[in-house]
Amino acid sequence: MEFRPCIDIHNGRVKQIVGGSLSDRGDRATDNFVSDKDAAWYAGLYARDGLKGAHVILLNASDSEYREKTKEQAMAALRAFPGGLQVGGGINADNALEYIKAGASHVIVTGFVFSGGKVRFDNLDRLCKAVGKDRIVLDLSARLKNGKYFVVTDRWQTFTDEEVNEALFEKLSGYCDEFLVHGVDVEGKKAGLDKELIKILADASERTKAVITYAGGISSEEDIKLLEEMSGGRLNYTVGSALDLFGGNLKYDELKKRR
Repeated sequence: MEFRPCIDIHNGRVKQIVGGSLSDRGDRATDNFVSDKDAAWYAGLYARDGLKGAHVILLNASDSEYREKTKEQAMAALRAFPGGLQVGGGINADNALEYIKAGASHVIVTGFVFSGGKVRFDNLDRLCKAVGKDRIVLDLSARLKNGKYFVVTDRWQTFTDEEVNEALFEKLSGYCDEFLVHGVDVEGKKAGLDKELIKILADASERTKAVITYAGGISSEEDIKLLEEMSGGRLNYTVGSALDLFGGNLKYDELKKRR
């Protein structure tokens, strides 16, 4: 079980937002925290402390007026910690290699793979040919609908038809190195874990041996202990709004010692 920090970038600024509030229309989001430091500062901190596997997420859509500013921040972070960061947000087979060459260890991909609401294996094949499966993290970020969790795309705004369950991890594990799963219903709310989702992820990790990082709702040491207990220590985790780096109460200096 590893602590994986994060750098979320929206409208050219490092932020923590309420996950379900993100909207492409007007590039709006409900902000929990807006940093006065740039992405490279955070990347440099993680590099200093040897915290590999942090994910850098570009939250603006590819056609947003803020996309270029957001991308500039992401690229600066990659330069500050070459080989130490994973990057996601608008990644596809045509641009993935650009981010790898810029210093990303992995690219994180959602929409390109789940285009049209289903797994696009043709796109997965293209992505693997572009950068290799060992450089790919598949984002299966999930929202609850009718009692089941489904993968959501387009900055968590669009439901796909793909249910987040063991079968999905099984059929995708041959196309990636790791998985990232945001519990979108609790993301950015500092209201505790999505326990039902964690049960699904823990079972999938145990049975498929997939490397999975969980994000969403972690707000206390007790949450981290509960996650470790529920997952048998099999799930990695990230902390966003609750981390003191982003205005929260959980101490980064304590979490980094867990590495």
